[in-house]
Amino acid sequence: MSEAAEKLLKEKHLIHPDDPRALRISSNQEEYEKVMDLFAGINLFIWMVGIGTIIAGVVGISNIMLIVVKERTREIGLRKAMGATPGSIISLILQESVVITVLAGYFGLLFGVGLIEFIGWALTEFNVDTGFFRNPEINLQTALTATFLLVVAGAIAGFFPARKAALVNPIVALRDE
Repeated sequence: MSEAAEKLLKEKHLIHPDDPRALRISSNQEEYEKVMDLFAGINLFIWMVGIGTIIAGVVGISNIMLIVVKERTREIGLRKAMGATPGSIISLILQESVVITVLAGYFGLLFGVGLIEFIGWALTEFNVDTGFFRNPEINLQTALTATFLLVVAGAIAGFFPARKAALVNPIVALRDE
């Protein structure tokens, strides 16, 4: 497009077509694309860190729930001997996993909101002009999406330990000390 504009201007102002110094046309499109590529890269990096954090959280919660199942093997065996179904055992472990995840996520969200509010207060109190970052805030939709992802991650984290608990043989579990 800039070549067509340059040709039109050179014809209109009677400039020789081979004269490179007579007319200079610059476009901000290339700079805009570079900046947008930079933001896309930053966004991708943030997503990778977030996904890695969620995976690490799932592994942590899953390990905690495996320990819980191991420590409560006798209780689970007693429940099964009393007639508890595998579904009820899975439901019990999944509920615990989701509750642990939601509580940890809630306190993490509270900490994050508190930190953002503190930063906003500090920027205002000390008259720091940061331009774009003048009034930091957390989007409600982002917070709700994060909460939903935490619930899903907690359920995923608890599924494998719950399945292991459901497969416990009640006789072996009651014999185990």
